[in-house]
Amino acid sequence: MISLRFVFWFLLISFSASAQKDYKLWLQYDKIQNDAIALEYKNNLQGIVSLGNSETSQISLTELETGISKMLGNKLEIRSEIQGENNLIVGTQSSLNSDLEKVFQSDFSKVNNEGFIIKSVLLKNKKQIVITGKNDVAVLYGVYSFLRLMQTNRSIKNLNIVDAPKTNIRILNHWDNLDRTVERGYAGFSLWNWQKLPDFIDQRYVDYARANASIGINGTVLTNVNANALILTPLYLEKVEALANVFRPYGIKVYLTARFSAPIEIGGLKTADPKDASVANWWKEKVKEIYKRIPDFGGFLVKANSEGQPGPQNYGRDHVDGANMLADAVAPFGGVIMWRAFVYSEHDANDRAKQAYAEFQPYDGKFKDNVIVQVKNGAIDFQPREPFHPLFGGMSKTPLMMEFQITQEYLGFSTHLVFLPKLFQEVLESDTYQKGKGSTVAKVIDGSLSPQKLTGIAGVSNIGNDLNWTGHPFAQANWYGFGRLAWNPYLDSEVIADEWLRCTFSNDENFIKPVKNMMMESREAVVNYMTPLGLHHIMDTGHHYGPGPWVSDLSRPEWNPTYYHKADKNGIGFDRSKTGTNATAQYATEVGKIFDNLETCPEKDLLWFHHVSWDYKLKSGQTLWNGMALKYQEGVNQVKDMQNIWNKAEKYVDNERFKEVQMLLEIQYKEAKWWRDACLLYFQQYSGKELPAGVEKPTQTLEYFKSLKFPFAPGN
Repeated sequence: MISLRFVFWFLLISFSASAQKDYKLWLQYDKIQNDAIALEYKNNLQGIVSLGNSETSQISLTELETGISKMLGNKLEIRSEIQGENNLIVGTQSSLNSDLEKVFQSDFSKVNNEGFIIKSVLLKNKKQIVITGKNDVAVLYGVYSFLRLMQTNRSIKNLNIVDAPKTNIRILNHWDNLDRTVERGYAGFSLWNWQKLPDFIDQRYVDYARANASIGINGTVLTNVNANALILTPLYLEKVEALANVFRPYGIKVYLTARFSAPIEIGGLKTADPKDASVANWWKEKVKEIYKRIPDFGGFLVKANSEGQPGPQNYGRDHVDGANMLADAVAPFGGVIMWRAFVYSEHDANDRAKQAYAEFQPYDGKFKDNVIVQVKNGAIDFQPREPFHPLFGGMSKTPLMMEFQITQEYLGFSTHLVFLPKLFQEVLESDTYQKGKGSTVAKVIDGSLSPQKLTGIAGVSNIGNDLNWTGHPFAQANWYGFGRLAWNPYLDSEVIADEWLRCTFSNDENFIKPVKNMMMESREAVVNYMTPLGLHHIMDTGHHYGPGPWVSDLSRPEWNPTYYHKADKNGIGFDRSKTGTNATAQYATEVGKIFDNLETCPEKDLLWFHHVSWDYKLKSGQTLWNGMALKYQEGVNQVKDMQNIWNKAEKYVDNERFKEVQMLLEIQYKEAKWWRDACLLYFQQYSGKELPAGVEKPTQTLEYFKSLKFPFAPGN
């Protein structure tokens, strides 16, 4: 008998599948247009046999029914047992019959608890396709992978896929506040309607879980790293429990941010000193309370002693004291502490880029084994381009978790089209030389370089309650691409772009090839028109929207763009070589030597590590001034090219999304010119040189650009 619960899930998924295209993300399940491919699928898919009866296995079955029926235009027969041939058999290892178990015995030894197997087999001389794994969530991952094969028009003959995630924790960090504002959020308000929870379960919560499970994301931090202690009170924990119940069948654990001063703010204590027994006991009791409600609660993400947040240093303690105290509290329940390494102090005017390494590297090997240190991809703050963070080569005894920013805080908000997996791949492929050549950042974070109990990748979410979830249709690709790289940090971003386009828009090669090229060039375009040749942090104050290289009056030196570019009549750039702050010494010797030498430093990082004369000759033969100006112009030209490519894609895309992207690209083109003109006018004061041929002259004055204000820019 079909349970009411099953009917409930079926209605939910059916609803989302019929919703507007913008809302459906990469789970469009559009009817397959290629007749030969459709015929192959129909011939090889005659029925579905589901071997499970759990909530998760019902979700797998419903997803297959929905996806396949929409793509093929007909429903498959749901069979209670294996009959005939060309069945799609779906079930866990323990549910397989003895004949199938023998077939898969060696494959199961190759996957972890979240890995799946998709295989074409002969069972009693009859062809079948089997999707299996060690548990129901692993099977669900396999189901989404199989549906992706169909969405991208891949053959399903002779399948032999054995796949498993390379990291344990694949998690979204929501910077959502309890009032539903989202810090650095550019897609509307928070998904979490705390006022209506726990009794009202918004359809979006289910669809959010579906989308994440489809790309292997297995965790979500619901609240801002600038934490509010109220989330730990019974009033809110009841609401968190309701969300956890929705997410659990999709394999997603809930995590919360822990405000370090919570024992004072909601616990009535006079201190939050991690060495104080009453404080440690308060956290232990609070954790028990949480796990009583949410048995699979993941643990805490902590931002401490950074940007004014409270932490152990308030009491003369260190990061190890704070992290280990919380680790002891969650350890009996299998919980994890993700302790952020994003720290910089107004009391250290030396070089902000060096501070996290200087503060954390001495603690290598001192954290409890259920603590993972979460490190931003670069040493400053999610810039359009940064060299990889030196901590990835400096803490071999400590699990390090990558923190990427999916939301486009410094990359044009959700207005600009920027394919971020290209950025993520650049970082993951960087060589730390921690154990010699080939010690890539990817090998550090997946534990293959120095074996770690915990591994993970976090992404600062770009998701809001906008109809299209992310504010820009192409920003959906950054959520998708993050999930795919969290599952496998060695994937190529071009493969990810290809998958996403096919699942989201069309399989027509006349559409795929040019639009994929556009995506692959988009990140470099943004670097060119914002921060070429290693420039960084020259965005305007607070909201980080638009150029502000002139800002120099903020109370802390490292908040001012002038601190980073150091433009003067002699040149431009931050000297981090051995003649400057010696930040290059924080990298392995082989890496440090490359960055330290003006001749070997990659030009993409030139002004990050060196203060360079305006007349310095680049590899192109251009002077630095001319080369920089031409880079700004190149970025503008690249956006114009993006517009031309998209305009030719009209017949392959529904009118609504086509117009949406078209309008956003027009905004991006105007803002690219704004960036070019404002920055070149400002830096021209110091270079004293004319703009080279090929660079358009500004139509406004520098004073005009300085006068622009954005008091209500989103995300603050």
